Amino acid sequence: MQIGELARRSGVTLKAVRYYESLGLVHPERLPNGYRAYRESDLQAVIEIRELSAAGLTARQTIPFVECLSLGHEHGDDCPSSLVVYRDAIDEIDRAIASLQAKRTELVHRLDTGASRNFTKETAMTDLNRLPEGLPVPTDDGAAAHLPGPSLPALSLEGTDGHRVDLGGLGAGRTVFYVYPLTGRPGTDLPDGWEVIPGARGCTSEACDFRDHFVDLQAAGADAVYGLSSQDVAYQTQVVERLGLPFAMLSDEGFQLADALDLPTFVAPGVGRLYSRLTLIVRAGRIEHIFYPIFPPNTHAQQVLTWLREHPLDSSDL
Repeated sequence: MQIGELARRSGVTLKAVRYYESLGLVHPERLPNGYRAYRESDLQAVIEIRELSAAGLTARQTIPFVECLSLGHEHGDDCPSSLVVYRDAIDEIDRAIASLQAKRTELVHRLDTGASRNFTKETAMTDLNRLPEGLPVPTDDGAAAHLPGPSLPALSLEGTDGHRVDLGGLGAGRTVFYVYPLTGRPGTDLPDGWEVIPGARGCTSEACDFRDHFVDLQAAGADAVYGLSSQDVAYQTQVVERLGLPFAMLSDEGFQLADALDLPTFVAPGVGRLYSRLTLIVRAGRIEHIFYPIFPPNTHAQQVLTWLREHPLDSSDL
């Protein structure tokens, strides 16, 4: 076959075929008229090179695979020399990933340091309490209607205080879990369209409302208060420190609680899956009450406080 047919049948360009020939990967015969004539074995070799190139190998790295085929093997990786190339390529990718991860970690650190340097610690709830006007109000879609009654699963989630919380072993009292999508970071843009997603905006102001009413919540019978999201612990720790929160945040990056209890989630552009905003009142390990949907979030802690005061526990409940 001529070079045009070889390129068409193998799915590569004429230039690629000529390059493979220059590397000695294909060996066409020269006809009396000067044209190259390629065999079926050349076609098999070019297809092998194309597939390996798509997997990340260079044309030169495919030489052992082509040689393996030329020895009569059915597959180019039937020979030990080909497997060595696989291992070397994987090691090279692992080194590249480690290098990129190190660079990412350094950039995140520098971002946090720069943001913290240019934004003072937020302590006044009034400044954070102002939500933009016209935010869409979330409606009850029934996604949490099944929640009152079930027990929390035996999950252990890492907290910003350095401890893990066993959700299945909370004790006999009441625990408040306010679940939120994500908190913004000073100097960093929120996801595109964040303010048009019903119930998305307001995580920082919600955290501050729980902060400012934390003592009152304890007095009303809450043994513990936790914020919970899918953000990692390092990110949440920055939020706790910046806002001066007196309680720990729990990280559920794998959405273990969402999957175990079928909690509502949503997908936001650029960040993927997130928790929908809701609050669980847990008593003796079982979900006693839920708040869903929540709006506005900046006064939600006061809503929880009112409920706790209207449903006090007596001594027989403890």
